[in-house]
Amino acid sequence: MRNSLLMVGLVLFACSLALHAQQYAISGRIPLEGDGGWDYLFADSVNGHLYVSHGTEVDVVDLASEKPTGKIAGMKRIHGIAVVNDLNRGFISDGGDDAVVIFDLKSNAVLQKVPAGKNPDGMLYDPYSKRVFAFNGRSNDVTAIDAASGKVSGTIALDGKPEFPVSDGKGNVYANIEDKSEIVQIDPQALKVKKTWPLSPCEEPSGLAIDLEARRLFSVCSNNKMAVVNADSGQVITTVAIGSGPDAAAYDAGRKLVFSSNGEGTLTVVKQDSADKYTVLATVPTEKSARTMSLDAKSHKIYLSAAQLGATPEATAENPHPRPKMVPGSFHVLVVSPR
Repeated sequence: MRNSLLMVGLVLFACSLALHAQQYAISGRIPLEGDGGWDYLFADSVNGHLYVSHGTEVDVVDLASEKPTGKIAGMKRIHGIAVVNDLNRGFISDGGDDAVVIFDLKSNAVLQKVPAGKNPDGMLYDPYSKRVFAFNGRSNDVTAIDAASGKVSGTIALDGKPEFPVSDGKGNVYANIEDKSEIVQIDPQALKVKKTWPLSPCEEPSGLAIDLEARRLFSVCSNNKMAVVNADSGQVITTVAIGSGPDAAAYDAGRKLVFSSNGEGTLTVVKQDSADKYTVLATVPTEKSARTMSLDAKSHKIYLSAAQLGATPEATAENPHPRPKMVPGSFHVLVVSPR
């Protein structure tokens, strides 16, 4: 009896430690100058840099010190960032100029500007094809760029507005189609759409993440659901409840956790019990407006762009859905860490 009780105690203690190890909380804030809007972040774990889209420039933050170290400026309206470490090159989608800007990872110097489609948004480097893909939100297509030469390899037409893309590194690129509530599977070598899958019951998907080992896609949607999708068949395996206003998803392969950053001011942490079973582990308070994020695979920290928001302007015919104004000088990156 004593041994049985001891074993039960040890199991409960181990479970308590495991749960505690997967708890998350805000551990810091990184203030960044400027009052421009924001979109994607990209944590380059290899070189230890965080790239933060910020209006007309990209802020570069050192991941070790969590201090800003530089800027890449001179653009019009930035959305996404992709990095190719082997080539020492970074790629920025400038939606205001319908272009992709190539920069040097060491000096942050702009090297080249490549024409893209209308309002390039999500960015992705696919190691299989060695191409960078810019997903164009207004022309509903994808611009493929040879990463080494910077030359356009071709354009892929889509049936709707693309959002966040991911790659499996094995000949498949995936992206959410927001206005059709779909996921599209693309052949990055042949530059063509392979399959399109409905995401019902999820609506208006934005953020997308991938589990390369289990072949699962995680798509966060505007109706407070995360869809778990088989990356080979397109089947929606299950859905998980998340917060409202999500715009990004991330998967931590080392901890078997999925994250949804929600504009309501929360971070949903989902535990992957198995490839087809998922449990909400925690809802972490962040800040209202913190809806985009990036995960550093080395430290397991999550970085979210945010700012204090003021009053929402009245709706007009030209702007029927106005956004609240940002309080000047309040832009920053939240750091959420495991504890």
